[in-house]
Amino acid sequence: MKSSVKNPKVILVGAGPGDAELITVKGLKAIKNADIVLYDALVNKELLKHTQEGVECVYVGKRSNLHKYTQGKINQMLVDYALKYGTVVRLKGGDSYVFGRGAEEVDFIESQGVETEVIPGISSALSVPASQGIPLTKRSINESFWVITGTTSDGNVSKDINLGAQSSATLVVLMGLRNFEVIMEQVAVHRHKLTPFAIIQNGTLPNEKITMNTLNNYKGVVSSIDYSSPGIIVIGDVVGEHPSFLEEEIQRVLEIAF
Repeated sequence: MKSSVKNPKVILVGAGPGDAELITVKGLKAIKNADIVLYDALVNKELLKHTQEGVECVYVGKRSNLHKYTQGKINQMLVDYALKYGTVVRLKGGDSYVFGRGAEEVDFIESQGVETEVIPGISSALSVPASQGIPLTKRSINESFWVITGTTSDGNVSKDINLGAQSSATLVVLMGLRNFEVIMEQVAVHRHKLTPFAIIQNGTLPNEKITMNTLNNYKGVVSSIDYSSPGIIVIGDVVGEHPSFLEEEIQRVLEIAF
């Protein structure tokens, strides 16, 4: 397909964890200058209001089994729109290079001779725990953290869950709510039973919800998970740094005692 514009280009922009104000200045500038925007399910739609008048915003999101377009179709759309309109902004939740398939899209787009640019975003893996007062690392508690997918491309739990559980690292599990019980079973083999964990859903948004407990009580929180809402799982002693964790833990102990 021959280009009808002089400089076709696709810019991958990370939209951040949810709060519209947590996009980068550079990312917002790209949205304002876009000729067309293709956005994902976890993107805050408030960001789309920053486009120029008349700019089309196309939803190409994928949630659970609800896929409007296949990844292959999205790849081709990015190329076709760039050749037709000029600058395409591919707007992705979080950071497009953290389980966002951004690298796959760049590979395809460049293979078709179209220029690309990547504008990093704030990943939910880092920002959502921080917004809740949970540090991923803290001196004297741990020395590293793992960011792991909770669901692989074939629907199974990543083998890295088991490996990470054998370390002292904080485990941050993305896209893992539907495999929550399996994940926690694997972690429980290696971590002490009082290891704290948190489930944070709709992170950085007004309807953000956090559920905290300890590893030995993980089955008791299954019923509180809203599987229709995005969320992350944080496992490790740093969860105990949450301002309310000790208070809630005391309450749990009292409930068991009485």
